[in-house]
Amino acid sequence: MQVENGNRGGLEHKFRRFSDDLALGQDLGIAGYASFFGAADQGGDIVEPGAYAASLARLAAEGRQVKMLWQHDPAQPIGLWDEVREDARGLFVKGRLLEGVARAREAAELIRAGAIDGLSIGYRTRRATKDSKGQRHLHELELWEVSLVTFPMLPSARLGAKGDAPDPQDLRELARTLRGARQRLARI
Repeated sequence: MQVENGNRGGLEHKFRRFSDDLALGQDLGIAGYASFFGAADQGGDIVEPGAYAASLARLAAEGRQVKMLWQHDPAQPIGLWDEVREDARGLFVKGRLLEGVARAREAAELIRAGAIDGLSIGYRTRRATKDSKGQRHLHELELWEVSLVTFPMLPSARLGAKGDAPDPQDLRELARTLRGARQRLARI
């Protein structure tokens, strides 16, 4: 089954945890992967290679950038993504938190402490298909923003946890709750 231009009209989000390859530098610079190709998230979606290419090309042609937000809040930009590109692994981002923004300084401190360890993309689905298992394969996405977040969804991209690992059922329930809230907000 193919879904063209998505039947979810609102902005969607995909989460992933920082991994060892995402670091906060002394200059408040950060770099790492906001999305991995081929990995199913808690909602059953799989981003396919090339899904961001058209969107990134459009942004570049229009002289616009992917926004860096705090927890997907458009009223809280906290930095700039200087580089956003696809490679063989997924969507690589490199940018910097802006020292003059109070929330960015707070975010840097939370990252250093390990309290914030996730990235999430905000996007609209342009083209997707569903497989026989009901998983959506995302072939083209319109990328709007990459946020620093508390709760990522991609279990294969998580840091070594201290204490017990989260229950996958709890994460699925959180994903359903967030989708429902997003749908209710889209109707407002």
